[in-house]
Amino acid sequence: MNYLPYDERYEKMEYRFCGKSGLKLPQISLGLWHNFGSVDVHENARKLILHAFDNGITHFDLANNYGPAFGTAEKTFGRILKEDLAGRRDELVISSKAGYLMWPGPYGNGGSRKYLIASLDQSLKRMGLEYVDIFYHHRPDPETPLEETMMALDQIVRSGKTLYVGISSYSPEETQKAAEVLSNLGTPCRIHQPKYNMLYRDIEKGLFDVLRSKGIGCAVFSPLQQGVLTGKYLNGIPEESRAGRPEGFLKPENITKEMLNKVQALSKIAESRGQTMAQMAVSWVLRRPEVTTAIIGARKVSHIDDALKASKNTKFSQEELKKIDQILEDKA
Repeated sequence: MNYLPYDERYEKMEYRFCGKSGLKLPQISLGLWHNFGSVDVHENARKLILHAFDNGITHFDLANNYGPAFGTAEKTFGRILKEDLAGRRDELVISSKAGYLMWPGPYGNGGSRKYLIASLDQSLKRMGLEYVDIFYHHRPDPETPLEETMMALDQIVRSGKTLYVGISSYSPEETQKAAEVLSNLGTPCRIHQPKYNMLYRDIEKGLFDVLRSKGIGCAVFSPLQQGVLTGKYLNGIPEESRAGRPEGFLKPENITKEMLNKVQALSKIAESRGQTMAQMAVSWVLRRPEVTTAIIGARKVSHIDDALKASKNTKFSQEELKKIDQILEDKA
C-alpha cells in the first residue's frame, strides 16, 4: 500500500530557528541510534519514521556507525526514503556524523580529512542521497589538529555534500575554537549536538553561553538518559529495554539507586503537571531557549507520541524548577 502523509502534519509541530540561521528544526527530532539497524524489524522502523513525518517531525538524525551493525541504520533509512518518501526529500532535514570507529585501520576513526570525507561518501551511498542537510564531526579528536577537521567540514560544504556543518560533544572551549576556525574559513558552525537531560547537565556549565554568543543551534540527544527518565527501571530491568538488550549501550550497573530515587521523586512533579515522567523530561530540556530540538529515540509509536505531547507543554513555574533542582542536587 502506497504511503500518503497527513495533509495537516505541519500544523502539529512547532519549529525553531537553528541559532542565527534560516534553518528551522522541529522541536522533536527522531534519532536512529537504536531500533533501526539490521538486528531490528524493518516494518517497525518504517512505521516509526512515517508516523514521525505524519506528525511534523522533519528532522532525522543518523551517523555512520548507527545500527547495529555499523551503517545499517543509514541503509534502513535509505530504503524508506526510496520506497515511501520518494518525492519528499526537500521536506526533510537529514543529518549524519563521523568521528567514532567505523572501519578497521588508521583511516576509519577520528577527525582527519581523509576519514570524514570518505565516511560521508559512504553514508550518502547507503542512503541513496546526493547530500545531507547537516554533517557533524561526532566527537573531538585530540590526535588531529582542530584546523584540519574544520577545514574538512568546510570542504564538504563547498563540495555540495552537505548544506550545514556542526559538531557534537565538544566542550565549551573546543566549541569556541571550532566556531572561530570555521568562521574564518567562511563556513559557519550552525549546530552543536550535546548530551543533555535532567541527570546530565554539564552543558549548563558554559556551553549554552558559547552557543548563544556564536549563534549556534543546539540539538540535544539522550533527553531521557536512554530510558532511565521514563521511570521504566524503577521496578527492575525490562527484557526489551535498552539495558535489557545485549546490543544496548546502557548497562544495568550504570542505573544506580541514587538515580532511581531521583526519578521516583521527579515523577511526583510530573504527575502534578499532568505529565508522564518521560513527557516532563523532554519538556524540561525544551524549556531552554538555546535548545533548538530534542532528539528522541523510539521503539514504539507511543514513544513518539509521548514526546509530541511534551513539546506542547514546555513552560515550568519557578517553583517547579526549584523543586526539580533540589531533587537533582540531592546527593542522598
